[in-house]
Amino acid sequence: MSVARTVSLSFSSSSSLLLGSSSKRLASTPRSVRQPHSASPRRLHIVMATPSQPLEVCVKAAVTSPEKLGDCPFSQRVLLTLEEKKLPYDLKLIDLSRKPDWFTEANPEGKVPVIKFDEKWVSDSDVITKMLEERFPERPLATPHDKAAAGSKIFSAFINFLKSKDPSDATEQELINELKSFNDHIKEHGPFISGKEISAADLALGPKLYHLEVALSHYKNWSIPESLHHLKSYMNFLFSRDSFEKTKPQKEDVIAGWRPKVVG
Repeated sequence: MSVARTVSLSFSSSSSLLLGSSSKRLASTPRSVRQPHSASPRRLHIVMATPSQPLEVCVKAAVTSPEKLGDCPFSQRVLLTLEEKKLPYDLKLIDLSRKPDWFTEANPEGKVPVIKFDEKWVSDSDVITKMLEERFPERPLATPHDKAAAGSKIFSAFINFLKSKDPSDATEQELINELKSFNDHIKEHGPFISGKEISAADLALGPKLYHLEVALSHYKNWSIPESLHHLKSYMNFLFSRDSFEKTKPQKEDVIAGWRPKVVG
């Protein structure tokens, strides 16, 4: 029998953090009914403004303390989506070193983030955020297809540079090239990836840029070149949003999270 602790926290977009399960259940009314494109089987897809009760979501707990949000950028992406859509949610912090029995039974792969839809746990931040967009289309976050790939190679370039032990292997230049490309995109299309409004692409990239900034500063004594001022303004603008402030991990947890990949 596992003795792991799972911290359950309830959030709403307009209230303070509540411990336990005492959060107010928000009533909702279906906004519209859409008929699926396929005629068989004939099912109705209910589109709602808010869920009838807070959505249960499991994310990584901090390595330094199971009572704090952990350093998983994919977990933060899901929480950012919930915050930007103003959806109430019941947050469960999972200590991945001591996963509780109920979590592994419901989610055998043991991965985070996961969210419960229709009494079923759904994993993968890509899938989760798409389902949130489909089910709760108010405050839309969809990114236009022609802009969705902006910045998509930055994270892999960051990891390669962070793990590199050879200063001459070009991983730093690879990262700089990707950052320059994104800087040019924001210069032309900003302040956000798709223009004036924040979108799903920003919520996916933002946590990764935060990890990049914190981890490279600590492990490489490296920072984004000052010449990329459009990128730096974008990061400052994004990181200062209330949604980001509420869902970001502490810097020490980001550093601890990357240590095994850097130190070995």
